[in-house]
Formats: sequence, structure tokens, C-alpha cells
Amino acid sequence: MSAEKTKSGIIKGILYLALIFLAVLCVVPFWMMLINSTRSGNEIMTGFSMLPGSSLIDNWNAVLDNLDIFRGMFNSLIIAVSCTVLVSYFSAMTAYGLACYKFKGSNVIFIIMLVFMMVPAQLGLLGFYDLCNKMGLVNSYIPLIIPCIASPGTVFFLRQYILSVLPKAILEAPRIDGASELTIFHRIVLPIMSPGIATMAIGAFIGSWNNYLLPLVLINQQDKFTLPMMIASLSSVKDIATNIGATYLAVAISVVPIIIVFCFCSKYIISSISAGSVKG
Repeated sequence: MSAEKTKSGIIKGILYLALIFLAVLCVVPFWMMLINSTRSGNEIMTGFSMLPGSSLIDNWNAVLDNLDIFRGMFNSLIIAVSCTVLVSYFSAMTAYGLACYKFKGSNVIFIIMLVFMMVPAQLGLLGFYDLCNKMGLVNSYIPLIIPCIASPGTVFFLRQYILSVLPKAILEAPRIDGASELTIFHRIVLPIMSPGIATMAIGAFIGSWNNYLLPLVLINQQDKFTLPMMIASLSSVKDIATNIGATYLAVAISVVPIIIVFCFCSKYIISSISAGSVKG
């Protein structure tokens, strides 16, 4: 027994060391970003340091002099919050319909949805820009927000989640009592799906917040630039190459809303994993 306990202890020790190592790997890039945001460009070029520099104020002034970072954050928040709400609600409704209703062609629709998941979105970028241009939607946030209604990946995840946590018997009682399908969805299904929805909402917010390519193609008015566009333009500003720390500082600021959203919703991720592992 002692030999088995020793062997088990060694295995656990190795696993803990591996997890600690992976955790350090995840933290190091953030730590480098924070440290470099306090250093000058010349100091950054000399190599990495574990200690903060003394150029934080200079970097902050450089950011404010070259871009309206708060306007960029506001623009990005409008798009990210709107996309997150649309993705969460309509994907949940679609997933509920595919999981709980059996109708002719439902499997075909599901297969088509899986096929679209495998097609890179960049392939339709030129056609999408041409469509938006003909509809007069260039320099508008509408083409950045409305397409979020259709999210095959989110629908696929939530459909599988519903199948694992929602017993169909729960739906029979309100139907017998005369509740409408929308009432059942909003008052019964949505609360049960909330952990899975919250999990996907975090991913949707991060993806929309960090989206760079599509806004770059559709937006050319500077006052409508999103934060990633402003940060990218920061590197092309005159003399900014001598102060790379300003770029690091702008990136660090852009990460703050993501960290806030993740910390606020992280408990739902754990709840989602736990609930999804139990068959209702």
C-alpha cells in the first residue's frame, strides 16, 4: 500500500508541476505586456525585464496624443455588447428549436450549419463588402452587428448543451397548462440554458472586441474606428516606433474590459461544465 501511495503521490506531484508550468506560460505574456507598457522603446529593444520601467507617463501621453483611445473603447463596446446580446439570444432560440422539435429537414439544416462552420469567413469578405457598399452600409456598424444573429458555432454548442441538460418531460407540463412556446422558452428553457449561454457570450464578446479585419474593410472614418483599428494605426504614427511602450500600453488598456467580463462570468463557465456532464 505504501508503494502505491508513493507512486500516486509522485504522479500527482508531476501533474501539479505541469499545471503550474502551464499557468506560468499563460501569465508570462500578460506580465511582459504590463512591464513593457511602463518602459521606453529603447529599453524594450534592449531585452525583457521583470521590473517595471519609469516611462509609464510618457507612454500614456503618447497614446493620448496619437489616438482617441476612449472613443475607440466606446465604439468597440457598442459593437461587442450588441453582438454578444444577439448571439446569445438568437443562437439559444435556434438551438432550442433544433434540439427539442423534430420536423422534416431538421437534420439537413443541422448538417448545412456544420458545413458552414468549416468555411473560413474570410472567403466571403469581398462579396460581403460589395453587398454592404451597394446597400450603403459602409462606415456603419450595422454590418458588424446584424450578422452576429447567425452564429453556427454557438448554435452547435448550445444544441449539444440542451440535449445534455434539458429533459423533454420538463416541457410537457407548461404545454398542458396552456403556455405558449415563447413563454416556455423564456421562462423555463433560458434559465436552464443560462450557464451555456454565459459561456458562449464570453467567447462572443472577446471575438467581437478583438475583431480587426472586418471593421478594417468596412470602416474608414476615423471617428468610427474600433479600438483594435486604433491600436494598429498607432504603429504607423510618426516617431511612434521609438516608443513601442505606448503600443504595449494601448494593448494593456484594451485587455481590461475582456478581463472584467471574464471575471464576472467565469463562475458560469464552471457551472456550464458541471451541468453539461450530468444527463438530465
